[in-house]
Amino acid sequence: MLGSTYGTLTTDPRRARTIACGEQPAPAVHSRADDLDVSGRPLHREVPDLDRFFRPESMAVIGASDAEGRPNTGITRQLITWAERVGARLHPVHPTRESVFGIPCAPNVAALPETVDLAVLLVSDPLPVIEELAASKVKFAVAFASGFAETGEEGAAAQSSLAEAVGRSGLRLLGPNTNLNAFSEFREDLDGPAIALITQSGHQGRPLYTLQELGVRLSHWAPTGNEADLETADFISYFAERPEVGAIACYVEGLKDGRGFLLAADRAARNGVPVVAVKVGRTETGARMAASHTGKLTGADTVVDAAMRQFGVIRVDGLDELQDTSALLARARPPRADGVAVYSISGGTGAHFADLATRAGLTLPQLSEAKRQELHQWIPDYLNVANPIDNGGHPVGDWRGPKIIDAILDDPSIGVLICPITGPFPPMSDKLAKDLVAAAERTDKLVCVVWGSPLGTEDAYRETLLGSSRVATFRTFGNCITAVRAYLDHHRFTAAYRSPFTDAPRTPSPSFRKAQALMRPGRQLSEHAAKQLLRAYGIRVPREQLVTSAAAAVRAAGQVGYPVVMKASGARLAHKSDLGLVKVGLTSASQVRDAYRELTDIARYEGLDLDGVLVCQMVERGVEMVVGVTQDDLFGPTVTVGLGGVLVEVLRDTAVRVPPFAEDQARAMLDELRGRPLLDGVRGAPPVDLDALVEVVLRVQRMALELGDELAELDINPLMVLPRGQGAVALDALAVCH
Repeated sequence: MLGSTYGTLTTDPRRARTIACGEQPAPAVHSRADDLDVSGRPLHREVPDLDRFFRPESMAVIGASDAEGRPNTGITRQLITWAERVGARLHPVHPTRESVFGIPCAPNVAALPETVDLAVLLVSDPLPVIEELAASKVKFAVAFASGFAETGEEGAAAQSSLAEAVGRSGLRLLGPNTNLNAFSEFREDLDGPAIALITQSGHQGRPLYTLQELGVRLSHWAPTGNEADLETADFISYFAERPEVGAIACYVEGLKDGRGFLLAADRAARNGVPVVAVKVGRTETGARMAASHTGKLTGADTVVDAAMRQFGVIRVDGLDELQDTSALLARARPPRADGVAVYSISGGTGAHFADLATRAGLTLPQLSEAKRQELHQWIPDYLNVANPIDNGGHPVGDWRGPKIIDAILDDPSIGVLICPITGPFPPMSDKLAKDLVAAAERTDKLVCVVWGSPLGTEDAYRETLLGSSRVATFRTFGNCITAVRAYLDHHRFTAAYRSPFTDAPRTPSPSFRKAQALMRPGRQLSEHAAKQLLRAYGIRVPREQLVTSAAAAVRAAGQVGYPVVMKASGARLAHKSDLGLVKVGLTSASQVRDAYRELTDIARYEGLDLDGVLVCQMVERGVEMVVGVTQDDLFGPTVTVGLGGVLVEVLRDTAVRVPPFAEDQARAMLDELRGRPLLDGVRGAPPVDLDALVEVVLRVQRMALELGDELAELDINPLMVLPRGQGAVALDALAVCH
């Protein structure tokens, strides 16, 4: 049924028209010209070949120095050390020096003895150097200089000039306003999958960098700075293809290009590589002037959050969560089951942890009677072993400890074993730690330990637990639960993932031509015109007629069928109920005549221009929903669905997606709503037609894609979703043209 939301695949002719008129197309993400969706946005992102950036064979340091007390001197020294470590030939460049730290120095880029892979610019103004680098066929450059977009309008203009020069040059630039983190020393004695790190603020990556001291491998660090050229999405795309990368950890302050970010996240999802991100700006209101409910409900961070979730990016709040979640996802094997077992030496500890874990959405299955009887061979009968499992303490100190752990891990419903140890109690806690490590080596299931001691100096923690790459060790309950939930969610997500860009529409549907004829640039459509727009895309509206006299209203009511609803219709009307411009449940000709006069009188008093009065079929039995479209500055059109009606802005129960998305995401939107049980029927009400609701969401998405920026806002409220099998009807609609 839902296949109708996609069309035949070709290029959108509107994009060609936009470019011909001199307007700017959507931001480029290095896409093939023939691989665009119907809105003109890319469906493909080239993966930059960054091998020679992270492992250059040769490099130049522009502005190198060995003068005592100069800032460039320390940087030059670090770069020389790094070049030796990665096996790169380093060439200092300085106009007045013959050598730097004993290395022969070239006076300028043109005088370099060979074509270099990477140039590091230790100059305050990198712009003049870019053309020199381009002429010498340099592949990559790093600009440390600050004073660009981070400083205001003048700096932003300077950065724009730098970006334009880089675009003409053919080289790729990291920065400006970046640092030396890309040239950090990574431990080479650690094995296993690694974390690749991306940070827009260099210092924010320090906690993850120090994970190496806890035995967690890091492979790369990309400090993207102001992202005049290379951006977070470029590095996600690259790292997602690297065989040594087990997880990508990001600290993001702002996204440069929304579609580019989604294409990069899509690549990671298709490759099964988890992306964990801190994205600052949760408190940004994203305030905008909006006529529609949808526009008022969809703030900027709401869209970012939804887009990340839609493409499997795991968003966390703290740097501690970023490091713990990334480390677990990088190293843990895929789960064999979703069930979590909580095993402790204290009933209180187990109950506390189980309560927090369950509230966070983890599943703690009750162990079978047979499994409980098996555990009671080693655990006293009066202790609860159904899950959480309380051993009472003493069994961990002898031969019973390993048997209990193995028995829990042998249960087919259990995929994760978590043992919270709130504080050390040697020698039993030492033995428990060793038993857990030994069990983790014997199983392919995930074993987690929470070591709650505030000291963290105990041998059981420093030597035993951190010495194992098979046990995931945490310091807090919260971080353990966050990481385990992300681990299970990630593997569940990637197992079912299909790229939405594969089936995204590339050519306009027949509906597009009808819809274009209805658009009025820069104006808000009347309800009647907005409903015609919906009808063009196959979205059902009530039987209705637009009339301009009381007599015509009476005739229309007879044809539509009593009872009827009457509403004023005009291009500047947004919330008609607030002005008394809606009359419901009219059952006679006299009521219709009186309503017509009252509506037109109110409009005249308020100074409102009407195109007429709508006489509408009355539809009562169902659940009121809202479906809408808004334009996001970063991602373009977004689609919202939620509980509708007059209280929509009070309830604020909505879910958002960024097109393109398929039916599974439309259904997932409904599952995110707090009011989801209303759709299944409550207090004797029948379940509603979910298929019809999903169909409307997908048709609205198609409209949003095809009309693109021409449709500033769309609000269907209420969309009355009728009982199962009876469909959904758009009772009111508001559309604003760009």
